[in-house]
Amino acid sequence: MGFPRSRDPPGPIRTKVQEMQERYEPQAIERRWQEAWSSERVFEVTEDPSRQADTFYALTMFPYPSGDRLHMGHMRTYTITDAIARYQRMRGRHVLQPMGWDAFGLPAENAAIKRGIHPAKWTWENIEYIRDQQMKRMGFSYDWTREIATCSPDYYRWNQWFFLKLHEHGLAYRKEAAVNWCPSCATVLANEQVIDTRAEGPGAEKAAATQGRCWRCESVVEKKKLMQWFFRVTDYADELLTAIDELPQWPEKVRAIQRHWIGKSTGAELVFRVKEPSGRAGGSTEIRVFTTRPDTACGVTYVVLAPEHPLVQELTTLEHREAVEAFIGRVAAKSEIERTSAEGEKEGVPIGAMVTNPFTGDEVPVWIANYVLYEYGTGAVMGVPAHDERDFDFARKYGLPIRQVILPPNDDPGAASVAVAQPATTPGGLRLDVGLLQAFTEPGIMANSGSFDGMPSADAIAAMTRHAEQGGFGRARVTYRLRDWLISRQRYWGTPIPMVHCPACGTVPLPESALPLILPENVQFTGHGKSPLLSAPDWVNTTCPKCGGRAQRETDTMDGFICSSWYFMRYVDARNDRAPFDPAKARYWLPVDLYVGGVEHAIMHLLYFRFFTRFCHKLGLVPAPEPVTRLFTQGTVRYNGQRMSKSKGNAVSPNDLADEFGADTARVFTLFAAPPESDLDWVDSGVEGMFRFLNRVWRNVYDVLRLEGREAGPQSAAAAKEMRRQTHAAIKKVTEDLDREFSFNTAISAIMVLSNALGDHLRLAAGEHDPAAAREAAEALVLLLAPFAPHLGEELWRELGHPGFVAFARWPVHDPAALVTDEIELAVQVNGKLRSHVVVPTAADADRIREIVLADSQTMAQIDGKQVVKVVVVPGRLVNVVVR
Repeated sequence: MGFPRSRDPPGPIRTKVQEMQERYEPQAIERRWQEAWSSERVFEVTEDPSRQADTFYALTMFPYPSGDRLHMGHMRTYTITDAIARYQRMRGRHVLQPMGWDAFGLPAENAAIKRGIHPAKWTWENIEYIRDQQMKRMGFSYDWTREIATCSPDYYRWNQWFFLKLHEHGLAYRKEAAVNWCPSCATVLANEQVIDTRAEGPGAEKAAATQGRCWRCESVVEKKKLMQWFFRVTDYADELLTAIDELPQWPEKVRAIQRHWIGKSTGAELVFRVKEPSGRAGGSTEIRVFTTRPDTACGVTYVVLAPEHPLVQELTTLEHREAVEAFIGRVAAKSEIERTSAEGEKEGVPIGAMVTNPFTGDEVPVWIANYVLYEYGTGAVMGVPAHDERDFDFARKYGLPIRQVILPPNDDPGAASVAVAQPATTPGGLRLDVGLLQAFTEPGIMANSGSFDGMPSADAIAAMTRHAEQGGFGRARVTYRLRDWLISRQRYWGTPIPMVHCPACGTVPLPESALPLILPENVQFTGHGKSPLLSAPDWVNTTCPKCGGRAQRETDTMDGFICSSWYFMRYVDARNDRAPFDPAKARYWLPVDLYVGGVEHAIMHLLYFRFFTRFCHKLGLVPAPEPVTRLFTQGTVRYNGQRMSKSKGNAVSPNDLADEFGADTARVFTLFAAPPESDLDWVDSGVEGMFRFLNRVWRNVYDVLRLEGREAGPQSAAAAKEMRRQTHAAIKKVTEDLDREFSFNTAISAIMVLSNALGDHLRLAAGEHDPAAAREAAEALVLLLAPFAPHLGEELWRELGHPGFVAFARWPVHDPAALVTDEIELAVQVNGKLRSHVVVPTAADADRIREIVLADSQTMAQIDGKQVVKVVVVPGRLVNVVVR
């Protein structure tokens, strides 16, 4: 059933049971095959033009080599990918499965501060342990010649190269910005790295229940103004959004998260001119607001600026300045998540300025409020309390006017809920709907909007936008929630940014010939204040590449997510010292066929991953604009009711499992215990049960060889036919489960059924057992199990007399004829109640089935003395005898 591979395993091939151990000893077997795979370089691959149509690139999100090392929660992810890679290899695919290390980041630097160990020493020691003592021991079929570590100058040199290319194309820039600052990590965070968590402890106030915290350490994030480097991801916002629909093999949950984060909004930008202090309207200063509802513009009763907006300082009047400055100070301590949370209290203060509503000519006040962010839209919003719930609450809180400009349709049953009492007017003539009980946010009919009255509000959106464009006070516009990627980090253990600051020339890029710009080793780690690179003056002080004068290097390092944004490209040509990779090799392997990792990376990693790929595609470096054809997000592993983690004290060590039960037992259990997309609840007894199953498989193969010399007896034909049916049913089931939805648990269940059937067949009396059917079943059993338990698969494949590695044996194909049975069992019902079962020939017609059923003794006992009204035959399923 398998075919030999040209690369044979070492040692003699055993074909006699006397040479096969009766007992399964996984530790010795696994060590032997791991050494064989390594010495024979079994899983190394090169580009073969004759096999390009058969390539399969299997990739797992690479690990961070922290001191916590890996537990079975991590190993589940790698096992999922490895099982598929091994299956595809046996299907004849040319499989690339690489592995490397996401080695830059804060944990190593924090370890240096805490333990007095240099981050490089800490990281490389962890890499060596995880690779040699954990991953190789689990039997993953990686091509280790392609191993990368992002902290190596051989790798981060190309991070710097990409930075220069992005800078050259106007996509890398530096500016002062209000940034997210983690006081614990002493560095800035991108918006995507600020997570939404619930405040804890007795001091947590209800109004501040939602807080923005650091994604890594969960410290509360603050706001600071700093000069920072950004990548202009927003230039790709529309194509990143549009292309989501071209990723049908990505989980819909991930696609929905990315759609929301990119957050495309279509609307209008409107101009509100500031009334000059002298009282003269129509001054040169203007406030631009973006709105998705220009149809509500006549209902604007105030305008709100973000506290950080530059116009706040310019427009705040003297009598309001003290209150405004105090408010800005309070808001500065709040994170973006806190300020925009639906649960958070909306607060603001007026600044004393007035603007003119361009549609109505009404003068409305300008406020600042905590819920408006300068980085989003224009940093200014128009307050329409009658038609926005947030504005409604804000207006009610501060006594601001509420003006209704959209009415519910007459047949709207909810009209009563927004019924308006007798309208009132302000002293300035602004009409108020003082009886409005809640904001009306649905489409309706325009009112109090001049020439647009009576128009459906959906139509008024376009009509009022055109009116604004014609009047010179607005334009149609599209905005995005997505912000540019802030990549500066004030820490040491990251890629140095290849820029220098020259007093004469400004900020100047290094020439490519100066790469890699290597991190200095002699630095001081404090965890406080500015970047540790500032403690290395010999490295910081340099000469300007442009004028040759004195200059200083950039002392911020790059966000670690830059390393993981293109690492899959480096794998295709990991030893290239002239370029990040050869585009020809990229065309051979890319895009990645299967990518496995956690859904928690849906925003940060996967969004940047896609951005980098699109940039590289435009440079002609990669063949496709998207990095991955199929994304699979696995569930987490839980133990004692919590997610498995060293910090929670509930981590299960793969080394301990391998010592006690063997790596194959650990692998098969993680794949069997739950569907791979679901959370897995770790149960120790389940591991023991899986070990017993693998022992039964071993014993079955042992017995097949022990009984192989027997002749098939005259009574063996029926048993052989049933054994073949069970064998080919298992082949069909396992293949379908692996081809469709990676249903490892049901595939392994089918293998268990086959193993039990083989055991039953081997226990048949002399003359009933068929050696040929038993061997076919044993070979199928080993082949089907090999992707899940590769060491056991290799050992048993050799014991069965095959010279090649099972890793390259041909995957079995089921024989449809073997699944055809001569007889089938039907359920027999009497008046709809199950009473018996009968066996009938598969080819029997309805009349013959009626005869067999009515002659069945159990059926006869149920219908004795009753009149048979009719016999209903449901082909292949049941027979219902109706009596009275």
